[in-house]
Amino acid sequence: MPFHLGVVTLGLALLFTGCSKQPPAQKKADTGPIQVRVASVSTRQMQRTVESVGTLYPFDEVIISAEIEGRVDEVSCDLGDSVRQGQVLVRISDEEQRYILAQNEAQLRQSLERLGLKNEKDRVADIDDTPEVRRARADLTEAEQRHRRIRNLVDQKIGAQAELDQAAARNSAMLASFDATRNQTRNLIQEVERFKALVELQRKKLRDTSVRAPFDASIKERQVTMGQYVRPNTPLFVLVKTNPVRLRLEIPERMSPWTAVGQLADVSVEAYADRNFVGRVSRISPTVDQTKRTFIVEALIDNPAGALKPGSYARARLRTQKVDNIKLVPARAVSYVLGSNKAFVVEDGSIEAREVKIGDRFDEQVEILEGLQSGETVATSQLNRLDTGVKVRVVAGNDKESE
Repeated sequence: MPFHLGVVTLGLALLFTGCSKQPPAQKKADTGPIQVRVASVSTRQMQRTVESVGTLYPFDEVIISAEIEGRVDEVSCDLGDSVRQGQVLVRISDEEQRYILAQNEAQLRQSLERLGLKNEKDRVADIDDTPEVRRARADLTEAEQRHRRIRNLVDQKIGAQAELDQAAARNSAMLASFDATRNQTRNLIQEVERFKALVELQRKKLRDTSVRAPFDASIKERQVTMGQYVRPNTPLFVLVKTNPVRLRLEIPERMSPWTAVGQLADVSVEAYADRNFVGRVSRISPTVDQTKRTFIVEALIDNPAGALKPGSYARARLRTQKVDNIKLVPARAVSYVLGSNKAFVVEDGSIEAREVKIGDRFDEQVEILEGLQSGETVATSQLNRLDTGVKVRVVAGNDKESE
């Protein structure tokens, strides 16, 4: 019994000794100043730019329609083809038009012959030189001479009064016939002009059987098939001219003093993210959209290879002539917090958070309109840990923008 009691006593002593041993105290975490990089608020002369987004449009777009009716005998182009000005796109049967032209030309030749003209380019210089008027004048002259002779005989008492009356009546009839012939000839001259117009119109209709491209373009849409019967105004093709292309931009009205015809525009599109296109402002709208408070600017972009496609979305930056002294900080020195932009000024190892108003962006820098003064130092790192009163320590490796 004594042996067992001793063993138990020794075990309990060891147990209490182990439980009473305290763990080593943990060292409190270091809460020293936050290490930040900084940049200075600089003032520089910068050329203003106007940035906007817009849509590309073809330089020209037109629906080619038939001008006469008939059966389509030939279609020589299709979607995507490039065509030259004057190139035949569609041929419409011209058989009926040729018959009508032959009929009109025959009527014109008949009228020209009555006037003594040889071809349709000849003109009547003097109406009294036309064949029918000359004949009427000859008949009138003969009647006047006969009337004078018979009157002389009657005056000499050797002629009959009845013959004098007959000669006088004939002379009056010939005079009336001469006047009527002159009037008819005038009408015939007008009729010749009408027949000439009909012939020219019919020749145009005959030319219209060959539908031609009005300018160098590409086929956007084909709407006709060989053998189809078309009527006037039936759409055949949609043509687009894509060199150059038009870029239409919506510019805020406050930027209107900075925008002028002739300015260059740097343009980028999603299809060519690594490529820059250059356009030139060609037109500016004289009015502002009252709902958007913007105005339209149109720039022309050379597109000889057809890389830019109308309908595409594009971004543009207009290079203006306006140069201002502006305050700049690195863009990463500004943090958007709870609906406002903030910058963190470093002074005597402490932070002062300020709300700032920003303007234009210039590459990796941003314009400060309000909230900072030139020469002040702002933090460019650890912004999510900064607020007014926080202690900081500036580390080496300041931003290039502070130079």
